[in-house]
Amino acid sequence: MYPEITPEEVEALLNEGKQLNLIDVREIDEWESGHIKEASSLPLSELQERVNELEKDADLIIVCRSGNRSGRACEFLQAQGYKVTNMTGGMLQWQGEVEFGA
Repeated sequence: MYPEITPEEVEALLNEGKQLNLIDVREIDEWESGHIKEASSLPLSELQERVNELEKDADLIIVCRSGNRSGRACEFLQAQGYKVTNMTGGMLQWQGEVEFGA
């Protein structure tokens, strides 16, 4: 099983100036409709073929709309040897700043 973090904890870490490796696994249209500024987009549908773009030794925080797809991504990535944490509640629970567009 992988660890979990709340959106409030992520926001607090960002507000403290922490560098986080946030990976948003929602599809591009969802990403463009609002995402965490510090996040990178890597849609779940492309994860298997683009997994090598992720740093193996980085602590990755995986984000989606509600926490479901990010959980699936965490399971896959953890099986590949990545250090992952799931942001529970996803963007539905995110109260911090949101950036729009690509």
